[in-house]
Amino acid sequence: MDTLSVTQSLLIALWVAAVMSRWLGGGATLTLRFSPLMTGLVVGLVMGNVAQAMIVTAALQMIYMGVFSPGGSMPAEPSIAAAIAVPVALLGNLQPEAAIAVAVPVGLLGSYLYQFRFFINTFLGKYTDKAVEDLNAKAMTRSIILYPTLASFILFVPLVFIALYLGAPLIADVINALEGTVVIHILEVVGGGLAAIGIATTVYVIGRKDYMVFFFLAYFMSVVFSSLEITMVT
Repeated sequence: MDTLSVTQSLLIALWVAAVMSRWLGGGATLTLRFSPLMTGLVVGLVMGNVAQAMIVTAALQMIYMGVFSPGGSMPAEPSIAAAIAVPVALLGNLQPEAAIAVAVPVGLLGSYLYQFRFFINTFLGKYTDKAVEDLNAKAMTRSIILYPTLASFILFVPLVFIALYLGAPLIADVINALEGTVVIHILEVVGGGLAAIGIATTVYVIGRKDYMVFFFLAYFMSVVFSSLEITMVT
């Protein structure tokens, strides 16, 4: 069966850990965490199929278009969802809609894993308290940045690696065995419905009166720049 190599699984796991630990630029990493696009690109590069990886990832992006994170807490983790669902889709030659149905439960499990990261950080807080009491700036840096980052890597790398190396090929084989059955049809219908919900949520936000000026501005800009073959204005 097609499978990920140890190196491929490890590289993707390290990327996910870097994103989830917020090591890649601190707060800027939130953009990578809240969207599956960059993770999908990394998976495509690692697996040598960027084009198909981005097709699948674009479908995943649609279900997370309307998801927001009050207080930094996400109901699902798009980055983790993409890290698992995109390899499964590439290994099993799945349609993007079926990949969405795989990504949703993975993203939900990822949110619990991220909350567990917060739980671990509560134990690391005592080192920060001690550093503050001692007025030790270097110790504060270690306790605030280094220790939580290391803890996140220790948490995410092994779990994501195992899920990729052992789980992704297994899921892909199961889905391949179900090819042409009603189960795959259900997955595709559910996946398409979830994508439609994401688009509908975004359209609802665009329809707000205080945002209409940006909507019309983007429309006229797309018309003006049509000669440049630009189809999207953000």
